[in-house]
Amino acid sequence: MRRLLKVLGLLVLLAVAGIALLWWYYLSYDTMEPPALPGALQSGSMEYGGHHRRWQAYVPASKPPHPALVLVLHGSMGDGGDIRMMTRYGFDVLAERDGFIALYPDGYEGHWNDCRGTATYTANTENIDDVGFLRALVQRMVDEHGVDPTQVFATGLSNGGQMSYRLGLEAPELVAGIASMAASLPVDANFDCGRSGVAVAAMVMNGTLDPVNPYEGGLVEILGDSSRGTVTSSADTAGYWATLAGYHGAGVKRTWPRRVASDGTVVESTDWSETGKVPVSHVTIVGGGHTVPHPELDLPRFIGPTSHQLDGPDVIWTFFKGLRPPPRQGSD
Repeated sequence: MRRLLKVLGLLVLLAVAGIALLWWYYLSYDTMEPPALPGALQSGSMEYGGHHRRWQAYVPASKPPHPALVLVLHGSMGDGGDIRMMTRYGFDVLAERDGFIALYPDGYEGHWNDCRGTATYTANTENIDDVGFLRALVQRMVDEHGVDPTQVFATGLSNGGQMSYRLGLEAPELVAGIASMAASLPVDANFDCGRSGVAVAAMVMNGTLDPVNPYEGGLVEILGDSSRGTVTSSADTAGYWATLAGYHGAGVKRTWPRRVASDGTVVESTDWSETGKVPVSHVTIVGGGHTVPHPELDLPRFIGPTSHQLDGPDVIWTFFKGLRPPPRQGSD
């Protein structure tokens, strides 16, 4: 009996060690401290729709009189601080360099009310007016910081990427461009948004090994929850925005230069761009997961591989920056 207990005890220890090793392997991720920048991280809140809504904003020391504004929207079960960290403070750095404001709002109870009609999180079941909230928040930034309302852009990861799509669909006059990571439009049967029919510049950035948002389309599932329903393929999502913008061809395809030889991912893109039409870009990360690409740092492995072949925030801001009109003069 004593020997049996020792064997059982050893098996329990091995099982615990194995679980701990798996936890470390799949859930651990690289961390970094916020960079020392001369601008200010500001926090704010407002009442909207009967709810107390919060946000953080990085305001650069180099802020011009009429800066651009980039809404950076977090994923499911997150907040503005989470996406600021997951983007490795990249939008803060770019904001300081180029003089725009990076705005990190919080969704309602950790989520955004996006276009996926079957989702069971509270933002959807209570039909929270997140388009209205973000519209009011942009106006707040116009009033307090002189933001140019013609230079407002929206990006996000996962649920935040889905919310960027909703802004492009329902409020194209609010956003000059959108860029979504790890998100694809829902299929018609799961589509719960209006469609303005107005074209908007759009970037779609998805990984082929995304375990949450399937690249080829299908059921979205996160931590066993499949209530978000079915989405279209990444290519069809990009194709929707391209067709809306008036493009009929297949776009220009290219393979990006490799930046990190030891990284197994490859970046490909299809771009549509013509005079008189808004640009659309489909960035495919072959071998990439449900992550924000970064040249060095990894996010948790359980959401798939992090590509080191590109810097997600830099690519997105480069796309947005190309949409900007010449700077306005004066300080009024």
